[in-house]
Amino acid sequence: MAGNISNTAVPITSSLSKLQSLNGMFAIYKKQGPTSADVLNKLKEVLLKEAGVKNPNPRKRKKQSLKMGHGGTLDSAASGVLVVGVGNGTKMLSTMLAGSKKYIAVGQLGKATDTLDATGSVILEKDFGHITRLDIEEKLKAFTGDIMQVPPLYSALKKDGQRLSVLLMKGHKVEAKPARPVTVYNLTLQEFKPPLFTLDIECGGGFYVRSLVDDLGKALSSCAHVKELTRTKQGQFTLEEHALHEEQWTLEHILRSLQPCSQSEQDGHCAEPPEADT
Repeated sequence: MAGNISNTAVPITSSLSKLQSLNGMFAIYKKQGPTSADVLNKLKEVLLKEAGVKNPNPRKRKKQSLKMGHGGTLDSAASGVLVVGVGNGTKMLSTMLAGSKKYIAVGQLGKATDTLDATGSVILEKDFGHITRLDIEEKLKAFTGDIMQVPPLYSALKKDGQRLSVLLMKGHKVEAKPARPVTVYNLTLQEFKPPLFTLDIECGGGFYVRSLVDDLGKALSSCAHVKELTRTKQGQFTLEEHALHEEQWTLEHILRSLQPCSQSEQDGHCAEPPEADT
């Protein structure tokens, strides 16, 4: 039969055991559209199929044949670096979540949405003709360093065990979470072509780019939302050098790019990860 996995040179049992023996972290490219969980499940399915597992169910929690998790949710509308932990590498993801991340964000002035990005409904429109490049650069100074930030209502943050975004979609009334401390290491304006502006952002864990753009719009006596968002770096993993695209989701490519666990990390306990950002 054409394409039968059992015809490959490596026996199925050998491929699966090699896959299951992986311990460490690597990065993949998440495209715009699917959720981070969807992308992780697709990756697991592709790898298990390559290893010869028939009809793999990556969403099945019990008796999983491949232990895998991701280090930091990217919104469905966002793309870029998604760090993946495999085996005992999942224990390293909490430090990855709290570490430095870089984003390129395209914001649009004059329109605010309920989700703070282009996937939502427009809830406010305001004039932006008075805003100059210098205005934006001046206001960005207030959002650099250690700042307080209110997370978006549509987010992965939870109330009573359910994500706020899920509660909102079910029609429940949700109150905003209180402002919390976040860190912005670098924040620069790359381009300004009204109504669009492009920001280069380096931040710490728990930071929401959508909240930044929304707050910036208000500070400019207008409003704004995120039109496009790309994560270009997370920890030591960069989009250009490390992120494996879908055609590279193979055991061979992962073995080449895997950052293995140290013995102390393998023996450690998995910490409760911080909430997602972006």
